Amino acid sequence: MVASRWTAAAPARTAAPRRRGAVLEQAILDAALEQLGTVGWSGLTMEGVAAAAQTGKAAVYRRWPSKVDLVADALRAALPSFEGAPDLGGVREDLLALCARMRAAMYSRTGFALRSVLHECDTATAERFHDVIFRGLIEPSVKLIKEVVHRGIERGEVRSDGTADYVCDVIPAMLMYRSKVCGSEWRDEDFEALIDQVMVPLLRP
Repeated sequence: MVASRWTAAAPARTAAPRRRGAVLEQAILDAALEQLGTVGWSGLTMEGVAAAAQTGKAAVYRRWPSKVDLVADALRAALPSFEGAPDLGGVREDLLALCARMRAAMYSRTGFALRSVLHECDTATAERFHDVIFRGLIEPSVKLIKEVVHRGIERGEVRSDGTADYVCDVIPAMLMYRSKVCGSEWRDEDFEALIDQVMVPLLRP
């Protein structure tokens, strides 16, 4: 029997578009971050990331020669940006707003992944992530704290040497210490105690 010329032809299967360049790199970084959240540092493999990103493992290795390099870039790319210090009219209020912003970064999916990586890694491997922590969290936070304190100096709220490095290191140091060593979740009242009992007396003229 001859098929009717009106019989519809089966639709041709179209291949998924091949990703290249920045689009593919972002897919790999997203997959690495997702794998960190599901299988952790120990379970993450370059092959698993490639499969999750729907690409070949050669495409991953061409860009990142090791798991450490890949994870460091994935974390660095996903950390929230710290731009523009709050200006609420007073040092106390501005520092509290900054603390809330730092907490959000530490307890974001990326911040949680970073802390999980550090807990699972051996000491030598953890050192490789020092740059991610310092440049992605600590350095931007201290820069904004100094900006807030400097405005306080100009208003006469803060003593003239309030932007000294050790003074402005107190908040990020306390956040890291109490989160890692004490398991503190940093409630709003904890931030208020830190600012009112430590920072305000320390900065007072």
